Amino acid sequence: MDKSVNPQMRKQKLVVAISSRALFNLDESHAIFETQGKAAFCRYQIDHEDEVLAAGYGFALVKKLLAMNVSCPDDPFVEVILVSQNSADTGLRIFNSIAHYGLDITRAAFTSGASPYGYISAFGAQLF
Repeated sequence: MDKSVNPQMRKQKLVVAISSRALFNLDESHAIFETQGKAAFCRYQIDHEDEVLAAGYGFALVKKLLAMNVSCPDDPFVEVILVSQNSADTGLRIFNSIAHYGLDITRAAFTSGASPYGYISAFGAQLF
């Protein structure tokens, strides 16, 4: 089907936002944040940026959603975006883990402690 002929015929992509703590198990580093503060948390994340994070409670769902795109990689059905209160420098560990697991997640917002909820609509996400 030539999508340039009739743009209304193009399927709409489902955009799903997920938090970094739902995608990966960040309990250990979050405990450091809670007990030792933000500076210790940042140091910990940077010191461990090459250690792959374990899957979180939303990981399996994300894998299944992204698997829907296998049949149409050039025009995916689903896009998953990441929203995180981490800073961009501590987010490197998260993106290293995304790469390790082969997750097709390319867009993210790292808010350095601010609420990420304002980014959800900016990304056009329909689900969070």
